[in-house]
Amino acid sequence: MTTVRVAGASVEVPCDGAPDRRPRTILGPLDLTLTERRVTVVGANGSGKSTLLRLLNGLVAPTTGHVTVDGLDTVRDGAAVRRRVAFAFTDPLSQLVLPTGREDVELSLRRVHRDRAARRAAAHDVLDRFGLTALADQSVYDLSGGERQLLALAVVLATDPALLVLDEPSTLLDRRNTLRLRRVLEALPQSVVLATHDLDLALVADRTLVVDSGSVVFDGDPAAAVAHYRGLVDEP
Repeated sequence: MTTVRVAGASVEVPCDGAPDRRPRTILGPLDLTLTERRVTVVGANGSGKSTLLRLLNGLVAPTTGHVTVDGLDTVRDGAAVRRRVAFAFTDPLSQLVLPTGREDVELSLRRVHRDRAARRAAAHDVLDRFGLTALADQSVYDLSGGERQLLALAVVLATDPALLVLDEPSTLLDRRNTLRLRRVLEALPQSVVLATHDLDLALVADRTLVVDSGSVVFDGDPAAAVAHYRGLVDEP
């Protein structure tokens, strides 16, 4: 399993409108070691959970401290980290940049397979594994939200990363496609860190983090974490 270490990491952003013009801390400092196969993250909008996820593959660099994935520093060893960590955004159209799914999967495999024929064969295998062969040559804009999300996952998983990080992957999905996504995630051999507002999905984990106001305020059993989060946000 993958080991992620977040050591004293914090993230600050400029605050030009403030009278003292000092940066504002939006996350941390945090100290975490993640080794579990499935970790979920819950928190309100603006709590810092998306920033935490972006630390894990170097999309955001820590202002203080450092983050490592299997010993690789996300800043110093950025390229190597991104080969080990796949990141899936909330909106799959953020990942699907070419007209069809087949082209997107082939693009993701370009570094792994230099030969075009080998790349096309590998892309076909990936699409078949996710049950997407019949949709591979359709415009991504003609696909349903669930089909796009599965296709985006196929794209980022094509290169067989060690860790998959997902930022609210079920937000745009209906119940049926959320359950389909859950089945796909449960079958993956990769370690998964997933942020979600879907508390049923959050429970399908070995460990759950609750993020509030830039801090991890609960870390542990998923059911206890969801109960803690409900206590933070539910009205009396």
